[in-house]
Amino acid sequence: MKSPLAPGIRLLTSFSRDGCYRGFILFLTFLFYTAYHLSRKPISIVKGELHRNCSTVIRPADLNITNNETWCDWSPFDQDNYQTLFGILDNCFLVAYAIGMFFSGIFGERLPLRYYLSFGMMMSGIFTCLFGLGFYLKIHSIYYYAVIQVFNGIMQTTGWPAVVACVGNWFGKGKRGFIMGVWNSHTSVGNILGSLIAGAFVSSAWGMSFIVPGLIIASTGVLCFFFLVEKPEDVNCTTPHRHREQQSSETEPLLQNSSHIDRTAIGAINVEPSEVTVEPSEVTVEPTEAISFCEALSIPGVVEFSLCLLFAKLVSYTFLYWLPLYISNVAHFDAKEAATCQRCSTLEESLAASRQALSPMLFLYNYIGQRSIGATVGMLLLCGGLVNGPYALITTAVSADLGTHESLRGNSRALSTVTAIIDGTGSVGAAVGPLLAGLISPTGWNNVFYMLISADLLACLFLTRLVYKEAQGWCRRSP
Repeated sequence: MKSPLAPGIRLLTSFSRDGCYRGFILFLTFLFYTAYHLSRKPISIVKGELHRNCSTVIRPADLNITNNETWCDWSPFDQDNYQTLFGILDNCFLVAYAIGMFFSGIFGERLPLRYYLSFGMMMSGIFTCLFGLGFYLKIHSIYYYAVIQVFNGIMQTTGWPAVVACVGNWFGKGKRGFIMGVWNSHTSVGNILGSLIAGAFVSSAWGMSFIVPGLIIASTGVLCFFFLVEKPEDVNCTTPHRHREQQSSETEPLLQNSSHIDRTAIGAINVEPSEVTVEPSEVTVEPTEAISFCEALSIPGVVEFSLCLLFAKLVSYTFLYWLPLYISNVAHFDAKEAATCQRCSTLEESLAASRQALSPMLFLYNYIGQRSIGATVGMLLLCGGLVNGPYALITTAVSADLGTHESLRGNSRALSTVTAIIDGTGSVGAAVGPLLAGLISPTGWNNVFYMLISADLLACLFLTRLVYKEAQGWCRRSP
């Protein structure tokens, strides 16, 4: 009698070779884009250290100072226009990212993904480290930091289109909802880890808040070069199309017994006394031609999703880049405490499903959030649970709605074009939000919150037609 296999061995043998490779690629791509977001986080954490409330800082006895209010600040951010300078740095990155995103996909389609991703991550690591080296090299030129932000923004655009293309090679359309569901968490995971790493060094040597994340993303670039497999056929795995065919053939009954033949299919099956033959089915060829920009915009829902994501990213990225500075300057917490508070906000972002209650929460946080660290953490948990919800909503809706539209059915390149338009439009909002915050904040932080509340209401407004359409469908299905 054969002895039973150990539970661990049974678990290992339950996974197919294809399944192991797909899981490995999914893990790698998740890790890669987590590293991208991790390396974007330090600038928002370090802002509170570059310009501090020096009246609360203990001054060294041997320090000869000429200005009691700015002696602890890092030039050139020790001037009254420091908020404008921070806005310039944010927009150097975000504008370069928004523009580069529309072109990055073109290069990603024509270059080997393994080389393209590896190059992008290693170059992003280099530019992130160069920003941190400004601390050790005593660089006080705004042009130095602005130029680094521009090039870093361009290099960061290599991540999204390349990772999407790679995952698209390994997973079919039926897996898209699951993949996007997993990817919706890599943003928050990267932001949380970035906050933890940057916050650990910000009070002692803020340069390390950039250098360590830079080394991490550069290391993942090396990992990508040695381990990324672009296509299933490169390792003799089945493609998603063939994988679906095999699954269908396994679930369909074998037409070997004439007594079990479906009589409604007699037109497709010729039954002879001695055999059963099946006529070859028609092969459906997926269209590969990319649709034009105007054709993509004409698809129902594209404009609404794009504009909603624009205002949603405006709110989210304003939180991302300006929240630590607001906490540090208004609530009078130090940079490390500000980073801790922002992690509370980021932690809840991955659990959000709606932003309908965000506007009143922003209004409430503006008035009671800075009273104590407990109130700040509590309000940030609420706001963080609402601020990033549209990412999951829009991503899922685009996959489910546009992916089944008649003009996109079976055309992955068309869907990629639509996705690029939506994400590129959202990146414009990500660039505008921090810029507006830098321009408005000198007039008072209340006005910044009013701007965020207005943007959130507009994001909800652009989904009104789609919500109404869904409500009509529910009413028709109800008895």
